[in-house]
Amino acid sequence: MRVALVDPSLFTLPYDSALASGLQAVGHDVVLFGRRPGRDDNAADGVRLEQSFYRVAAAPAVTALPKPLRLGVKGLDHIVSMAAFRRRIARWRPDVIHFQWLALPLLDRCFLPQLRRIAPLVLTVHDSNPFNGNPAAFVQKLGINASLACFDRIIVHTEQGRARLAHQGIDQARVTVMPHGLLGAPGAQAKANDTMQGRLTFLLFGKLKPYKGADLLIEAFGRLPEELRHKACVRIVGKPYMDVGPLEALAKRLGIEAEVGIEPRFVDDNQVASLFGPQVVATFPYREIEASGVLSLAIAYGRPILASRLGGFAEQIEDNVHGAVVPPEDPAALSAAMARFVTDPAFTAGCARNVHRLAACVPGWDAIARRTTAVYDALGIARR
Repeated sequence: MRVALVDPSLFTLPYDSALASGLQAVGHDVVLFGRRPGRDDNAADGVRLEQSFYRVAAAPAVTALPKPLRLGVKGLDHIVSMAAFRRRIARWRPDVIHFQWLALPLLDRCFLPQLRRIAPLVLTVHDSNPFNGNPAAFVQKLGINASLACFDRIIVHTEQGRARLAHQGIDQARVTVMPHGLLGAPGAQAKANDTMQGRLTFLLFGKLKPYKGADLLIEAFGRLPEELRHKACVRIVGKPYMDVGPLEALAKRLGIEAEVGIEPRFVDDNQVASLFGPQVVATFPYREIEASGVLSLAIAYGRPILASRLGGFAEQIEDNVHGAVVPPEDPAALSAAMARFVTDPAFTAGCARNVHRLAACVPGWDAIARRTTAVYDALGIARR
């Protein structure tokens, strides 16, 4: 079967690559269509990536423009890119076109019916609350509901996602819940015998965006008694998509700047494992989430989890077994959970062991590829 995976902006390149590799492993011919990867992108290992999008917008003369002009050029480039993509797809004639993201649904809506005449359309909705409710993504959310109607099948990662789409009036016969596989190197760094002795690190890793609650984490850590703060630290690491100045100011105002490390930088694939070493509690004080690639990393590396009771965190992480699951936007509850991790190393070590076991239960990408193939087969596609 010929499968066209589409992620114009490479929003979820690690997921795209893993899924493409899984589909290839079960016998499909897969091409990922997106933009040219930049220096701050993960590697697209073992995947055929066709750079069909944003060739003009990526030019140095355009990236140097002020943001409003740059985004305007990118919007026009998106129209040109989608038109070129449609022509390319018409020549290649895939059996299914599987979008991972709709970068600009209002514009995409104009092309989807034309693409659907070439091959059935499938969409993975990674965020049932588009862009996790980011007000700055207002333009990117326009037309999303009309666009969803163009797809033959929709894939979500959580029951929360299924319920939200049902609330939006999406026919549930078109919706499939698909597990999010592990990213990183499962088992390579997982420490089943990690005693969690010594100074703990509460790690918040990934793209730094407001919805991830770094400010809530700093506030919660500041609520800990001084003697507990000396036994732990906070580490916030990732490429910034927000101003981190207010985070630094908050830590300073609370008098904890020496114990809060903020590292606004892209982390290369080969450096990720070192972040999830011993004495690390993977921390997710998110305000909103559907499924999290970073959670899959934390599970793969066997780290105890501290997370908001949302989406995949609530559905996959069991409170008091794999860590602590707390109400979102509740610094007091977050702080209390941190205190337990610090003061009860036996509990923390037990959570690490349980997460290590959980990693073994997550379906592999070959299994996910077979489930995805079943979604394709339900469309009545004739195998080539």
